[in-house]
Amino acid sequence: MKAIFRVDASLKMGTGHVMRCLTLAQVLNENGADVEFICRKHEGSLIDKIRSSGFVVHELEVFEETKVDNKLAHSHWLGATQQQDADDCINILKAEKLDWLIVDHYALDEEWQKRLKPCYEKLMVIDDLADKIFDCDVLLNQNLGTQIEDYKNKIPDNCELLLGCNYALLRSEFSDLRERALVRRKNTIEINNILISMGGSDNENITYDILQQLDDRFNIVVVLGSSSMHSDMIAGYAEGKKIKVIIDADNMAELMLEADLAIGAGGSTSWEGC
Repeated sequence: MKAIFRVDASLKMGTGHVMRCLTLAQVLNENGADVEFICRKHEGSLIDKIRSSGFVVHELEVFEETKVDNKLAHSHWLGATQQQDADDCINILKAEKLDWLIVDHYALDEEWQKRLKPCYEKLMVIDDLADKIFDCDVLLNQNLGTQIEDYKNKIPDNCELLLGCNYALLRSEFSDLRERALVRRKNTIEINNILISMGGSDNENITYDILQQLDDRFNIVVVLGSSSMHSDMIAGYAEGKKIKVIIDADNMAELMLEADLAIGAGGSTSWEGC
């Protein structure tokens, strides 16, 4: 089976979108699928992260704003018009017909999906917003409170909807440690160890605001991504304090297990913590 992800790897999307796609990609790969990615080369993108996870990434150029349409609320995030993006993807995919094309991008809707139709057997969309029309076979929205009604008249009649937290794209390490975490939480009486993870980029440097509110009696672990523009500043602040800064942690489940209290952003980290 051949599957290709078209995912927005820019930091405007944060790191959660890339990480959830990588989670699905790794499971597909483990089950024998040939998996690749298509991403535009936005400044500070997570393309290197995808490659370091073992996947081929086809890079697309970013165009000037004058060549970007404004059809959708997030169209300016695409770095091209939908037609240009579709044509660029077709140039990559034309060699063979995919079994699955998987799309995780706020700036792509049915216009793009219909144009790519000759290139794939099935199309899956990963969505959060329910703010556009889709032409897909499967749509996954893992967010709390998502309802079938949110997609009324926005999807084909035969589209399979996977809605709600039961479909959260999480690595197996979180479920593996769940029972131990529940026991530890039940037996925790005092807060000593605090984990702070405000997303890989944390553009607003909320991490620093939180650190300012905590006194020096706590053992603090801060997790940041290599894409964070504030990582050097946070590392400097942590010197001489009981603060450990970890860049691109690959053991989040263990770090959560060791913490008495976790302070996190409202994206994929929420599902990991739960």
